[in-house]
Amino acid sequence: MSIKEISEAMIKGKVMFGLKQALRLAKDKKAKSAKVFVAKDAREDIMPALEKAGFKPEILKEKEEMSKQLGLDFESEVFILQ
Repeated sequence: MSIKEISEAMIKGKVMFGLKQALRLAKDKKAKSAKVFVAKDAREDIMPALEKAGFKPEILKEKEEMSKQLGLDFESEVFILQ
């Protein structure tokens, strides 16, 4: 149901994309309330970086498949729900 959660959050404007945005959020001490999803085919350094920042990311499908299901015209490895 994670794709559904991301889709609903996109409608509400409560989704951020990418590792850089996640790390910025962690610096603002808002990481505890954020839900983080990572693409199955994300780079090796993504998961350790997110975990070090205090997130507990969930792994989803491949980037390309997620982009298609969410109707995005770009691929992202990290999805942050606020």
